[in-house]
Amino acid sequence: MKTWFRALCFALLAGLASQAHASKAVNFNFTDSKGKPIQLSDYRGKWVLVNFWAPWCPRCKMEFPELNDLDARADFVVIGVAMDYGIDIAAVHNTVQRFNLRFPQVIGTNRRDPGSPALQVGPVDYYPTSYLYAPDGEIVMFVPGIISKQKILAFTDQYRQSNPTAFAQTAPTAEPVARVHKATHSQSVVSSKKKVMVY
Repeated sequence: MKTWFRALCFALLAGLASQAHASKAVNFNFTDSKGKPIQLSDYRGKWVLVNFWAPWCPRCKMEFPELNDLDARADFVVIGVAMDYGIDIAAVHNTVQRFNLRFPQVIGTNRRDPGSPALQVGPVDYYPTSYLYAPDGEIVMFVPGIISKQKILAFTDQYRQSNPTAFAQTAPTAEPVARVHKATHSQSVVSSKKKVMVY
């Protein structure tokens, strides 16, 4: 009975922490594997997909070709964040080379570490996990699991049509506030300002 109660309390607290932690888009500040600084504000005007993955994760490897395809688009940037690789950082570099990952890679840490890159983006409870930022810097999609290039592009087209002001802004304004909804399959959620497709 005590174990069940502890599990329930943990699940409730994790859910509340996830909602509170992912509610605001932060101008993240990473350094990629080549030493280049990466900030969200550097990509204003483009879609930015931050993808958290681990070298031991088979589902992560399944989405690598689609991530490369998305990053090849002129209006898109993919940033990979390798996490939970243990003491074998070479596993990250080998995976990047083996799968010919052409988008920038951030060498993260354990997802539960105080300095984890995930703390600048949102909760990462398992791999892969991705966050999509609109060109105005607002988090508009949370994808726990494998991404679908087709669904992401359909969403971006729909978002562009229903939010033309998000594409008109070029100068940074106050830090954007996002309404992030947990991703499910093929549902829509209506926020107080915008209709947001939930993956």
